[in-house]
Amino acid sequence: MEYPKQVTIGDITVRDGFQHEEKFIPTDAKVWLAEELILCGFKNIEITNLGNPRGMPQFKDADEVLKRIRMSKKVGHLLDNVCITAVTIRERSIERAIIAREEGYGPDRILVMVSTSEAHHVKNSGLSLKDYWAMCEKYIPKAHDAGIKVNGTVSTIWGCPIAGPTEMSKAIEFTQRWFDIGAYDVEHADHDGSASPDRVYRYFSMLMDKIPHPEKHIVHMHTTRGWGLANILAALQAGMTTYESTIGGIGGQPANFIDGVPVAGTGSYYYKDPNIVGLVSTEDMIVMMDEMGIETNIDIDRLLEVGKMVERIVGRPLRSESIKTGRIPKELKD
Repeated sequence: MEYPKQVTIGDITVRDGFQHEEKFIPTDAKVWLAEELILCGFKNIEITNLGNPRGMPQFKDADEVLKRIRMSKKVGHLLDNVCITAVTIRERSIERAIIAREEGYGPDRILVMVSTSEAHHVKNSGLSLKDYWAMCEKYIPKAHDAGIKVNGTVSTIWGCPIAGPTEMSKAIEFTQRWFDIGAYDVEHADHDGSASPDRVYRYFSMLMDKIPHPEKHIVHMHTTRGWGLANILAALQAGMTTYESTIGGIGGQPANFIDGVPVAGTGSYYYKDPNIVGLVSTEDMIVMMDEMGIETNIDIDRLLEVGKMVERIVGRPLRSESIKTGRIPKELKD
């Protein structure tokens, strides 16, 4: 079996993981988790969304989280080697990121997103694809001028929860377009667990044929139907070296109900059961890779302890087998 012997893992729990929670996660907990992830060895973390908090009140503390990480005594000495990302779907949030950067606490990298499904894209951004591309062509140079890298995400590659099947080749075209207009890297997102391992392998093989720079492509897999780690293995076999995930496999569509109050979010949930959605578990993926002899440069034992604490933060057991069963012993005990 052919696969890379070293990979880069980013963790996006503080943003993508917590965005689906129907209770507000305290700011102190978000900051604690971001610090712990850095201390575990993660060099790429996504920690907030700079969009309008009326629609996503989970991120009403976005500026405070960013400021506190920048001022952290626990990890301040490590931040020169860490890339902090914030999601910025629309113009106002990009402008907010630029202002925060100019004031000394803003993100190192922002994320903008297109979907290959027009229906999903409009629901997620409020703009047509044509208008959204035009917006990005205008704002990416502004982000660069402020010293901010831009991630261009391509979503609904393997299917749309609203409109159904999608054409994978369209995602390859969108990826090239992101690079053409100045994206630093591209996230390839299975938005709702529609991908199957055969199509994951086929897609990333197509991608490597067209744009053979695996360090610039990020694999983002959901495990809604339980196929997440199988899809990670398929991506590894296709030669992909950069991944992102969440502690306990949490995350998904932004919550439309927070602390007993209905909110806009992105509208009605498109999941049949919103309690079983989520990304691939960071712990399970890294433990699996470690057993395969793949170097992740992550302190796995510390990560498993962090996973146990995240269960306490959200108040329920999560979808991580490794924090229950632990790692496979490397040596026989006397």
